Amino acid sequence: MDVKALVAKMTLEEKAGLCSGQDFWHTKAVERLQIPAMMVSDGPHGLRKQDESGDHLGINDSIKAVCFPAGCATASSFDRELLYKIGETLGNECQAEGVGVILGPAVNIKRSPLCGRNFEYFSEDPYLASEIAASQIKGVQSRQVGTSIKHFLANNQEHRRMSSSSEVDERTLREIYLSAFEGAVTQAKPWTVMCSYNKINGTYAAENKTYLTEVLRDEWGFDGFVVSDWGAVNDRVPDLEAGLDLEMPTSFGLNDKKIVEAVKAGTLSEEVLDKAAERILNIVYRFEENRDTTAVFDREADHEFARKAASECMVLLKNEGVLPLAKEKKAAFLGAFAEKPRYQGGGSSHINSFKTESALEMAAEYPVVYAKGYDTKEDKIDEKLVAEAVNAAREAEVAIIFAGLPDAFESEGYDRQHMRLPECQNHLIQEICKVNENVVVVLHNGSPVEMPWADQVKGILEVYLGGQAVGGATVDVLYGKVNPSGHLAETFPVKLQDNPSYLSYVGEGNKVEYREGVFVGYRYYDTKEMDVLFPFGHGLSYTTFAYSNMKLDKTEMDDTDTLTVQVDVTNTGDCFGKEVVQLYVMPPKGNVIRPVKELKGFEKIGLEPKETKTVTFTLEKRAFAYYDTDLQAWNVESGSYQIALGQSSRTILAKQEVEIRSTTEKRPELNMDTTFGDIMEIPGAKEVMAEFAGALSIFGQMEGDTLGEGTGDMMEAMMRYMPLRGLIAFGGGKLTFEDTEKLLERLKKL
Repeated sequence: MDVKALVAKMTLEEKAGLCSGQDFWHTKAVERLQIPAMMVSDGPHGLRKQDESGDHLGINDSIKAVCFPAGCATASSFDRELLYKIGETLGNECQAEGVGVILGPAVNIKRSPLCGRNFEYFSEDPYLASEIAASQIKGVQSRQVGTSIKHFLANNQEHRRMSSSSEVDERTLREIYLSAFEGAVTQAKPWTVMCSYNKINGTYAAENKTYLTEVLRDEWGFDGFVVSDWGAVNDRVPDLEAGLDLEMPTSFGLNDKKIVEAVKAGTLSEEVLDKAAERILNIVYRFEENRDTTAVFDREADHEFARKAASECMVLLKNEGVLPLAKEKKAAFLGAFAEKPRYQGGGSSHINSFKTESALEMAAEYPVVYAKGYDTKEDKIDEKLVAEAVNAAREAEVAIIFAGLPDAFESEGYDRQHMRLPECQNHLIQEICKVNENVVVVLHNGSPVEMPWADQVKGILEVYLGGQAVGGATVDVLYGKVNPSGHLAETFPVKLQDNPSYLSYVGEGNKVEYREGVFVGYRYYDTKEMDVLFPFGHGLSYTTFAYSNMKLDKTEMDDTDTLTVQVDVTNTGDCFGKEVVQLYVMPPKGNVIRPVKELKGFEKIGLEPKETKTVTFTLEKRAFAYYDTDLQAWNVESGSYQIALGQSSRTILAKQEVEIRSTTEKRPELNMDTTFGDIMEIPGAKEVMAEFAGALSIFGQMEGDTLGEGTGDMMEAMMRYMPLRGLIAFGGGKLTFEDTEKLLERLKKL
């Protein structure tokens, strides 16, 4: 389709109308020109296609579909191939149901465990979030169905999400919040990007030209359309000028009229409108011209795949020899979630699952007894239910307690108030520990929880919100049919107060300050050397792995060079297992405050017992860089960098150094406040300053301990940190202000 020619045939009113939805779920058709409508649908982890009369709040039922593990789980797989396959499966479902764009994935950073929507998001780490998102996007779009990566930008809480302003400095935006989107956009090229509700430093995301156009399009090369989150439009004409192409849902013609009036009044260029129309139609026809009428939504097959996916995502947090369970061992399955699992979050991603399976029903072939233990309707200790569970645990060889967060604890629309499990569950766990020494806790939750009983139990399995097949997947892992291979995509702090955003999260009124800066998640905990419950990247296996023969292809390099890193990984245990090899870069202490380490690579490999594989990483400049706000660019400081390989941010198994030379000449901003120490870093500055040594003789007169012990060291420090204007005050009258200005001009010419 020649979209440009088509737009040229459209009336002003038709073009303006195209820039808003036909209803809640369709772009606008133009019957006169036979332009079709395109359906979009919710669904980062399943297809939430609703009836024509449905809305995004879930008031009307959506079609029966398959609920895959939520983002909190899939990110823990650290498995690009798995995410591609999930995406491919979702894309096929969309083709079968006539959906042109699926709204996801969601890559917002997990700034705090309290965000009510964290279950949808991938990670506290932008590199991991970006890589996982890119894989899912590639999978979906391989079926010629679009994605809408969201929520762009700095939308990290539900509290006042439609009005709050995220106050974030530029370096933090670049290194953390933009980076999560950047890699996914540049690698996978999503068809659409969804802007968020919130303001960014006082400007609504929907009308923020800096990020919607200058960064997203001009820097990253995004060529699809930008769509608003549902109801995110503040002022339609400025939004359109900023780069927001499609408003969803329909504005019932009100905003279309504003666009028409602005063009007629000359306050909006029709060229801007034409470009938006072209971007929308490019995507509409990309889907329309690649419809697969043979696609079939095979729910049973997709359910089985969802089970496999869930098992790959589960994280074995603790295991003191209690897992895997022997099939003949008498086990007590305790807790309401064993019979009715919580497997997804609430809100716009809620899937109308065509079937679900519980761990209890999937463990029918094993000697298992069940007791409910608690009720999920309210956090109230039911002594009768507890007593039944205690009796069951007393008679069993091992007690498996299914715990986690009820639906009401985390959902789109509001944030959590604390990090605790319901007290009735904590009480149950502690009571069970009194009568059975072999206790395993299985957790169903979308984000970290405090675990006051962690030291009392022998095993903890984090299944997150594992989708509709979580029951079977859990049993597969508990009984060793599947060796757990998930690793945490977020840190589990000991308590909420340990989180770096604790004091400023949700903010005051409509303003929230990101005071922790780049120190999000493990970047904060590891730099501060703070005790955590479980570190970022942590995950156990039923086998063991060893690292050896770590090699760097060079020990010195310019920052424009590429570094190749290799390591041999061996399965030293007795069963097949998958290892997640994590690469962290540890920068030297320089002039910029940086985290002690950052994830810059990961690979997941499967190994048979005693098998060895070589894992290779390639690192380019960006892996070593920070965002320099003075240069407005990514910059590398010269120095010795450590390349660390391991199984978590705290479990490093191999480490080597590489010396990196910066090729960027960064000069200090020269003015009267520039210090002597900074000036002396400029080539040729020492020779110029030597001419003025006489003016500084006052410092040389202070000999011995004139000003107490350490006078010499003190004077050296004073000289290093003295601004250039100090020549007047401490020069004994030998230099005038005019002389100092002339010196400054000479230095600027160096």
